[in-house]
Amino acid sequence: MKALLDAKLPVENITVISNSPKVAGLAVAEARGIQTIVVNHRDYSDRVSFDTALAEKIDGYQPNLIALAGFMRILSDGFVNRYQGRLINIHPSLLPSFPGLKTHASALHEGVKIHGCTVHFVTPKVDYGPIVIQAAVPILPNDTEQTLAARVLQQEHHVYPQAVRWFLEGQLKNIGNRVEISEATTRNTVLYSPGLQE
Repeated sequence: MKALLDAKLPVENITVISNSPKVAGLAVAEARGIQTIVVNHRDYSDRVSFDTALAEKIDGYQPNLIALAGFMRILSDGFVNRYQGRLINIHPSLLPSFPGLKTHASALHEGVKIHGCTVHFVTPKVDYGPIVIQAAVPILPNDTEQTLAARVLQQEHHVYPQAVRWFLEGQLKNIGNRVEISEATTRNTVLYSPGLQE
């Protein structure tokens, strides 16, 4: 979230909504004068009732885009379908490889040579959906989960703001399960791979 705010994207209004009152991102946003809201999932008996309350808050702002950042809850199909085409997420793997949790441990266990992150439009299927941009990093012989996670996080901070910028500039178009970037100059940057040529 902080990387998105640091990117100074072309937006008029930003609201940060959290499902937990204790996350550090709320303080980061408030320090910048950004409105924050908490819809605590613990106040609701099930996922659908929480998602309904969350959607009511979101709809009050009529957002063009909802960018998930560190939001570690599975959203109901109804919620996802409500915001289809304007709900995006970043996942710490090169999807469709390693969906779910513990992606860095899985990459190391499987012995793959590259790992990374993916920005994608959210669909009811978890960690799936049209891919906007990916960043790949090499897996080094002495990598641990922590060192690999740190290297991937650096690239998350690079590609997520880029994806949001493309969306806000109207450059993204969903065609089936593919995303096309409208300007030819950006098509060569949908896979960012620092260090792979070294």
